[in-house]
Amino acid sequence: MEVALGAGDLSIFPFCVAHLAAQGEKPALVFPGGRVVAYRELAARVDRQASYWRDGRGLVMLEADLSEHAIVAYLAALDAGHAIALQVAAALKADREIFKPDFCHRRIDGRWRTERLEGDPVAPHPDLAVLLSTSGSTGQGKYVRLSRTNIEANARSIAEYLGLTAADRSCLILPLHYSYGLSVLNAHLAVGASLYIPGGSILEEGFLDGLAESGSTNLSGVPYSYDLLERVGFREREFPRLRFMSVAGGRLGAEKVGLYNEHLLARGASLFVMYGQTEATARMAYVPPDRLRGREDRIGVAIPGGSLTIEDESGRLITGSEEPGELIYRGANVMMGYASARADLARGAEHSELRTGDLAVRDADGFFRIVGRTKRISKIAGLRIGHDGLEAALERHDIAAAVIGSDVEIHAFFVGEHDPEDVRQRLASASGLTLLQVRATRVDALPRLASGKVDYEALRQRSPLAGGSSNTDGVKALFEQLFYPQRVRPEDSFLSLGGDSLRFVQLSIGLEKILGEVPEAWEKMPVKTLAAMVRQERKTPQIGTDFLIRALAILLVVLHHETLWPIPGGSATMVILAGFGLARFQSGALLSGSLRQLLRPLAQILVPYYLIVAGYAFAWGEVPWASVFLVGNFAFADPERHSMVPYLYWFIEAYCQMVLVFAALFAVPPVRRFAVVRPFAAGMALLAAAFAARLALPPFWEIGNRQIFTLPWIFHLAVVGWCAALAQNWAQRLAVMAAGTAIYVYLGLYEGVWIGTKIKYLLQIVVLAALLYLPRIRLPQWAVQLVLPLSAAGFHIYILHRFVPELLLAQAQPFLPPLVLSLCSIAGGVLLGLAVWSGQRQLFKWLVRARAGALPTHWPAGLKSWLSSGHPLLALGPQKENQVQRQ
Repeated sequence: MEVALGAGDLSIFPFCVAHLAAQGEKPALVFPGGRVVAYRELAARVDRQASYWRDGRGLVMLEADLSEHAIVAYLAALDAGHAIALQVAAALKADREIFKPDFCHRRIDGRWRTERLEGDPVAPHPDLAVLLSTSGSTGQGKYVRLSRTNIEANARSIAEYLGLTAADRSCLILPLHYSYGLSVLNAHLAVGASLYIPGGSILEEGFLDGLAESGSTNLSGVPYSYDLLERVGFREREFPRLRFMSVAGGRLGAEKVGLYNEHLLARGASLFVMYGQTEATARMAYVPPDRLRGREDRIGVAIPGGSLTIEDESGRLITGSEEPGELIYRGANVMMGYASARADLARGAEHSELRTGDLAVRDADGFFRIVGRTKRISKIAGLRIGHDGLEAALERHDIAAAVIGSDVEIHAFFVGEHDPEDVRQRLASASGLTLLQVRATRVDALPRLASGKVDYEALRQRSPLAGGSSNTDGVKALFEQLFYPQRVRPEDSFLSLGGDSLRFVQLSIGLEKILGEVPEAWEKMPVKTLAAMVRQERKTPQIGTDFLIRALAILLVVLHHETLWPIPGGSATMVILAGFGLARFQSGALLSGSLRQLLRPLAQILVPYYLIVAGYAFAWGEVPWASVFLVGNFAFADPERHSMVPYLYWFIEAYCQMVLVFAALFAVPPVRRFAVVRPFAAGMALLAAAFAARLALPPFWEIGNRQIFTLPWIFHLAVVGWCAALAQNWAQRLAVMAAGTAIYVYLGLYEGVWIGTKIKYLLQIVVLAALLYLPRIRLPQWAVQLVLPLSAAGFHIYILHRFVPELLLAQAQPFLPPLVLSLCSIAGGVLLGLAVWSGQRQLFKWLVRARAGALPTHWPAGLKSWLSSGHPLLALGPQKENQVQRQ
């Protein structure tokens, strides 16, 4: 079959600058909002980046983020004649030590930069072009070596059987460090087609709208992608320009293949079911769409330029139909070999064929079907039992499961409401084993790699077959406790789960106990990456300076409220930290327009707040409606008239109002687009507007001293914290420091008429300087053990400390000297907050154990069922859906 591969001279390497430039002004990369990078512009950027690297032949290691920066760097390294290793950010450090790259291109302080390293005198082989990790996860130190011929041959083959032309546009949602995702990029660039990069997951609000507006003609995904498409209602929408969809990276169930095939056929489109491995540069087989009906469980025929055969255990060629053996592939896209050290990069091609490790059969029409894995086999009681076959047998009974095993027993992890005993019986029947040799465990979701494939290694860690890792159990359990009732998967991270500043402190405490030293930027790391780390002890531990500031701020607030000599500034510091935390943990939700993700953390603040409001309503016999609607701080009500709770709780009202203002601002598309491109400039513009509001609005709103509790009065403090978190270099830090100092000097020395006001604002200059220039601080272990709990329990201390003098010590007040009463109130308020915080942690541990089924057997079945279903006693927000890694 001959296919026109589009414009451009394809006699040259199809990813070099000359080929890119030859496509002219045709779109190459398309982004949400309509921004387009044309081929000519892409070629210029690639050439400019390559010019920094044209210095001999070496190795470039790239943080393979799904972004234009990573794409430009990938193409530039190839054009400069280097080999390039693509890896996730979490694995860069370990793999740099193993492979000693000459350059490392990654994000540093939020900006893409190239680090020139010492490298290694061993030059990569002249044919070597790309290194791809075989794990799809984090740094196992083993890569597949791919040549330029491998990449080009695979790209041309894919373009041929998909019929790609320059008019096509792919919606690219697969990561670049995954061979399937990279092949989508390569095949489209090879023919001068374009790629739409949505920049988020399928589950993100607006994904389907963006897909429709982008004019994409094709969408490629792994089986898990199709699960997510079902969840967001893909088949309920129309995409007139969609010409085909493709699936690879694992087995999509025959029923779902048929469902999507019929759906697409009815709309004049096609479904390509494909099969491949990284060792074959992504693709080895496909099912021609016009022959897919009735063959939904096949991988099809070899791609153009390749061939497939089946051999038995002795290497004999199997030519008959329906006779199983190992699938062997031959073609120009077979890898050069593996690499586990820098010296391996100098080796040439070592393979002319690829033994896939898959057991396959050929049907009478010449179509291949996978029936198992040669390495996913258990030998028990003389029986050879294929784990994939057992999964297929369970699937026929509508049981979605992943099976692992040893030579002693088989263990199936399944999802759904099936009875574990029923699953065990079906396992025993399908395998020929006894019930003593099979196990079945219900899980909320099967763990998956970034590629969407089932993470069998994660299941082995959880299974008693191999013995679990205490770190794995401890880290995951910690995340589950703090994000209850959300489900936590190994691929989730603190940020992807929607973490906030309160959980950040609590997780830091827990991780410190498990890992000893908490790694930098741990909030971005998947749970399984943290769990895999080796415990490291440090005599003088480091903590985030914001933890220390938070602890000192809450102590200042308590001192301010419990003594006759108020020390102001604690609340103002907490507002700065609130803005700092919003930028650090919630800016992603704001910039993506995900209002639900932004507002979810408010639940853990509002639930205890409304419990307190309910308590006051019960005691007063009246409902404080101003507090119910979070507007008491605007002086519409008075605690003495029982129309609002005491002014102590103004901070909660102001914080919620502040979050809503941020949400409203970033809900405006032009504002959001500008903030995405220039986040720091947007922050400084917002600071100017907030300070202008602070000066202009109070004179028009005469509410006396109560104005200090209102949002216009304090919003600029939060924006200063926001800007401090966004500042990524010395110039930006200096700009924030200068602006903050000028504001606080003006408010403290010029406008302030009371010594307390001067102290309050001048203190914030010190706070700002610490956040900007001292992000982490070393403290003795005893100090850390004091600071971290105080910081983590800060919210509980804030909302509860006044209960000590007003309720617990009310009867004793007339008999206690003022100094003793103050000391008891301070100590009691702090201890009460710490006790409730600790109790909440224990409650969540108990709830997590309850959901996992670890409850006493004598408890009523109905109670255990209700608890294990995930209904929270202290709801922290709606249950979060499982997510794939953001690409």
